[in-house]
Amino acid sequence: MLAGLYSLLSACWMVALDAVDVAFTEAAVGAGVSTVLMLMTLAVTARREKAPKFSFSAFLVVVVTGGFLIYGTFDMPAWGDPDAPVHQHVAPRYLNESYEEVGVPNVVTSVLASYRGYDTLGETVVIFTAGLGVMLLLRKRKKEDEL
Repeated sequence: MLAGLYSLLSACWMVALDAVDVAFTEAAVGAGVSTVLMLMTLAVTARREKAPKFSFSAFLVVVVTGGFLIYGTFDMPAWGDPDAPVHQHVAPRYLNESYEEVGVPNVVTSVLASYRGYDTLGETVVIFTAGLGVMLLLRKRKKEDEL
């Protein structure tokens, strides 16, 4: 509970510092999802531990997904490469013209709130959906034996 309260206070502090993007993330993940996950975990935890079962199909899904994720990184530019496409035209424009176009002194906030407003809304929906999915997975079923 203290970690959730700390995250909420950190989000308020970030809003006061005009870092609304960081405050959104801290409030959603730190104060929201993490606290709910902790409370749901406590709610579904039993007194006695059940013997773990190995699932080969789950292991196969994890290995295949990990392989695809690693394969997806082969096309990325090198870390810190100044010739990467993002550093050629988009970033300089945001840094030089965002204050005149949006009127917000914090460049990151102007990008997230104005240029990428729909994308930020989509990310918020994804975080909410992920939290809802985890809550549904961790919910207590009526048929379980309570010890």
